[in-house]
Amino acid sequence: MHVTHLSLRALTADILHRAGAPAGEARAVADHLVEANLNGHDSHGVQLVRRYVEQIAQGTCVPGTRVTCINDGGAILQFDGGRGFGICVGREAMHKAMERCKTTGVVLMTLRNAAHIGRVGAYAEMALEAGLISIHFVNVVDHKPMVAPFTGKDARFGTNPICIGIPAGKDRTPFLLDMATSAIAMGKVMVAHQSGQMLQDHAIIDASGQPSNDPAKYIGPPQGALLPFGLHKGYGLMLACEILAGAMTGYGTIQPGTPRRGGIINNMFSLIADPAHLGDPGAINTEIEALKGYLKAAPTISGEAVQIAGDPERQAKAKRLEMGIYLPPGTLNELSSAAEKAGLGNDALNALKAL
Repeated sequence: MHVTHLSLRALTADILHRAGAPAGEARAVADHLVEANLNGHDSHGVQLVRRYVEQIAQGTCVPGTRVTCINDGGAILQFDGGRGFGICVGREAMHKAMERCKTTGVVLMTLRNAAHIGRVGAYAEMALEAGLISIHFVNVVDHKPMVAPFTGKDARFGTNPICIGIPAGKDRTPFLLDMATSAIAMGKVMVAHQSGQMLQDHAIIDASGQPSNDPAKYIGPPQGALLPFGLHKGYGLMLACEILAGAMTGYGTIQPGTPRRGGIINNMFSLIADPAHLGDPGAINTEIEALKGYLKAAPTISGEAVQIAGDPERQAKAKRLEMGIYLPPGTLNELSSAAEKAGLGNDALNALKAL
């Protein structure tokens, strides 16, 4: 089923509001999730709504919570999310860090104890809109691990994303790299399972440590594990995320001493910088555009043009705004289940407008 993004935003907001989120917060979370779908990242889209509803019910996500500043050190700002909706407390922390960056030129911002913050690229997009560079390291705690360390047979990590956003002038497309340090995001495993699709090679192992392409072999029972991307290199970056986001924020890493209540808690370590403090903006933009042009002019094996980080998302959004967002049967079932848990009727999905 292909649906309009507007009807999907409305339904998602209604479900979250009925589940206990204030109306404005429900709309903000819905917008974030649907934007993820529009950008081609269905793993971080509305298929998460059921889990959010469940986490509100079990108290591992606390709607209506504001971010708290626990350390104001000028160019260093540290926040606690109080288990509030990460999508909301994350935006609040970013706004405060970006405002401070106007004065200091650079800010180190940490956010701890935030319920799932969603697609990390959204925070880099906030900085990009303000003409700022941002770098984000995130870890995932409060539930069982999902990713095996390099050469390991069982899971010991979350998917620990890294994101880098670099502006390139108001009339130019920015660089936006947003990636899990696992070979594939956990949500993509769920989307593949819901859609009856197989996974790429070297993405997961089953519970015995054997490679598989079947998402059911990860889901179990017994549960398998995702693999780090790039062998030992991805593992190294995954561990860096764990230390920076988990230890440096003060919340904790995924080691067993950190409590696991069954929710999704993200901690984020971010650097925000104003490139205007680094040299002539015109010269910087000219150099970036020259580099992009050089890369995109490269001949390719497939015949398709070389892309720059951020291009696939922009292309997906243009297509999905026109053609609608495709919801596979599994995702529709997740939305239906979320609506039922939130107290909506069985016909809640009828509010979706098909394209």
